[in-house]
Amino acid sequence: MSNDLARILRLEVPLIVQIAERRMTLSEVTALTHGSIIELPKQISEELDVLVNNTRIGSGRAVKVGENFGVRLSQVGAVRDRVAALGES
Repeated sequence: MSNDLARILRLEVPLIVQIAERRMTLSEVTALTHGSIIELPKQISEELDVLVNNTRIGSGRAVKVGENFGVRLSQVGAVRDRVAALGES
């Protein structure tokens, strides 16, 4: 493996696990207070999206890891697609 490729593969990128997305009016957002609950349009049994650079690269289910949450991946896109996600905006 070339040194350039090895350095690129060590780069850290933000990985997002998206539970769901919901649109709210600005008045609903400004009315949020500590303890507010935002209902999401997704069932607990549905898979979570895993994104890099806001591009879906896979999906999985939420799991508990000690006192933390994690994601057990059930589907991951091809390496070519995951690398392509790094260049999209």
